[in-house]
Amino acid sequence: MLRPAEFQAVFDSAGLKVGESGFLLLVRPNGSDHARLGLVIAKKKVRRSVDRNRLKRVVRDSFRRHLATLPAADVIFMARQDLANLPSADLHAALVQAWKRLRRKMDSSRPAGSGTEA
Repeated sequence: MLRPAEFQAVFDSAGLKVGESGFLLLVRPNGSDHARLGLVIAKKKVRRSVDRNRLKRVVRDSFRRHLATLPAADVIFMARQDLANLPSADLHAALVQAWKRLRRKMDSSRPAGSGTEA
């Protein structure tokens, strides 16, 4: 996601939230055939630019690795306090768990019979 209007749409009507100790995922179905990622890593939460860039790199990598299994939704990753102190391997492991929870929540919130029957 690149445009402010796309971010605002998710902030205004996030269908579900997946929280972990260092971050929050806001999710909204997008109606396309793939998931999209937006990053919000505020300078107030993660002070050093090198830490912000490392977080973005790890989150994007994890998202790309799990893209094929994620539902079609707009996902915003929001950093919380003290995320910069988390090692990359631990962040990656937390993201794997978050993607699993996201899939479970999206599958359970989908109404019965809304599959692709033809």
